[in-house]
Amino acid sequence: MAPFRAEHMGSLLRPQRLLDARAKVRDEDVPSDQIVKLQKELGFKAITSGEFNRTRFWGLMWDEFNGTIQLQDANADMFRLYHPDVVSLIEKDRKVMPGDSVIAGGKLRHPGKSGASLHELKLVQENLPKEEWGNIKLTVITPAWFHMRYKQGRAYTEEAYSNDEEYFADVAKLYQEELDILYKSGLRNVQFDDPGMAYFCSSKFRQGWEEDKDNIGTIDDLLDAYIKLYNDSISRLPSDMHTGIHLCRGNFIGGRHFAEGAYDVIAKKLFQNLKVNTFYLEYDTERAGGFEPLKFLPKDKNVVLGIVSTKLRELEDKEEMKKRIYSAAEYIAKGSGQSKEEALKRISVSPQCGFSTHESGYPLTDEDQKMKLKLVRDIADEVWGEP
Repeated sequence: MAPFRAEHMGSLLRPQRLLDARAKVRDEDVPSDQIVKLQKELGFKAITSGEFNRTRFWGLMWDEFNGTIQLQDANADMFRLYHPDVVSLIEKDRKVMPGDSVIAGGKLRHPGKSGASLHELKLVQENLPKEEWGNIKLTVITPAWFHMRYKQGRAYTEEAYSNDEEYFADVAKLYQEELDILYKSGLRNVQFDDPGMAYFCSSKFRQGWEEDKDNIGTIDDLLDAYIKLYNDSISRLPSDMHTGIHLCRGNFIGGRHFAEGAYDVIAKKLFQNLKVNTFYLEYDTERAGGFEPLKFLPKDKNVVLGIVSTKLRELEDKEEMKKRIYSAAEYIAKGSGQSKEEALKRISVSPQCGFSTHESGYPLTDEDQKMKLKLVRDIADEVWGEP
């Protein structure tokens, strides 16, 4: 049952032949058999699609929902210009490259069938025996992805919604229906990718929020709203569906990050109020701060420590990484009243992010990726001696 001791965050480097083929065809040439084979040979249980059929890590799920409008040439005044993703995309003429961005132009409704996500799940299922389908991990974009970047009230048109509460209620219904379809199709392990949640740790983002007079409420009110949105989105899932959230400070083309800041400012509220099973946390650099906030991790929650970098080709020192895991266990034990050994059972290890959150432009080679994944597996074997 997930999480496993050795994990990765979903995306893997795309073979050049796949990138070349995309000029002609999109999904048909996805080498799903090779993706699965690579992960199994390296000893990973939570098999993913590698996100090979996606251009960007958030995929096309939102484009498939009824009521969405794709933005092609958006004015900068629609966006929170202090939002880390938006800052990186602002052009000189004060337009914004939306990067497959959408808003709600009408009431959001689920079409009644899953498209890209179900297709992706089936690509993996086709290459695994049915008894291993429960280990498959599907990454899904946070339900708040197309809200946080926009100015107050601009994630939807006036005709669609009158306030955030109405909008969030329908977004939660979308995710409830999507996850129900995926569960009935055999999915038992979902990971929500959420850079935005990590942006709450950024002092620059928090300052920008405070200075933005258009905002309603405080930044902590927004955090509360997003936690509620998550909880509502997963509220109807059966107990055997494992849920997790991956917090990342950005891993764009060239290994570029978007934000920094320790978890301290959100840890207690996030760990104790968000009803997911597992927190996948970036911890590869000092940008994420120390392990002290893990003292707030409840006894029924797990943490996957992203201590191996997908941004740098240099291979981490295995013994140093093991020391970091034991250090994290001490903080968890101290906060929960458990022994260090008990706390260690709620920890896993992974890279801090995917290897290719965009389809191309990353510094690692295929061999680098393999060595990084092997290192994660070796660390897990030596610390826990189990999958």
